[in-house]
Amino acid sequence: MKARFIRRNSINFKNWIQANAWLRYGVMGLGFLLCGWLLIITLKLYSAAWGPTDAFFVLGGSIRREMYVAELAKQHPEIRVLISQGSEDPCILLVFQREQAPLSQVWLEKCADSTFDNFYFNIPLLNRWGVRKIKLITSTTHLPRAQWMAQIMLGAHGIWVEPDIIEEQGTGNWETFYKTGLDLARSLGWVAFSYFVQPKCTKSLALSEVDLEAWRNSDFKCERQDELKLY
Repeated sequence: MKARFIRRNSINFKNWIQANAWLRYGVMGLGFLLCGWLLIITLKLYSAAWGPTDAFFVLGGSIRREMYVAELAKQHPEIRVLISQGSEDPCILLVFQREQAPLSQVWLEKCADSTFDNFYFNIPLLNRWGVRKIKLITSTTHLPRAQWMAQIMLGAHGIWVEPDIIEEQGTGNWETFYKTGLDLARSLGWVAFSYFVQPKCTKSLALSEVDLEAWRNSDFKCERQDELKLY
């Protein structure tokens, strides 16, 4: 009986050693894959940082951001503009018309309901465009949360983020440690899934497609800053 007990324990111990060996090999393999992925992403980001800007990416929240990007679009008509959940469509159109900025390279995304969504819905589009470097346009009231989230979520896809921060009138958003920590955790958690899940926004359009006359019938209102006269 005693010999049988010792033999059984010996077999169990050997099985435990083998199982742990496979576990170690698995962890080491995952570690090598992660290191390889990080190396590739780092090299892509380093290369993109020295390259030209491929797109102006505007986070919605204030019409001043659209006023600013309209000026940039006028200076750089060859660069795409992506405005994520910005002001009302006709207001953006009127801002661009006021600046006499080109409309053909401007797209409006209307699906995002949060800063996380700004990147969640637009990573697939930026990848399809072949974007490797963006100018992220937002305000001081959106920092540092928006910048860190962009660097995590877009950086994981080899897209270099160059912040372009404008001063905001009024109080704007209130950033808190809790909100920043929660959004950063969500961003880190989403990185792995973002390679397999490709969300598509069904409420997006080119700025040139906005029907201003149809909007006039809806009696829309635009945010007023710097005595901007849109009518």
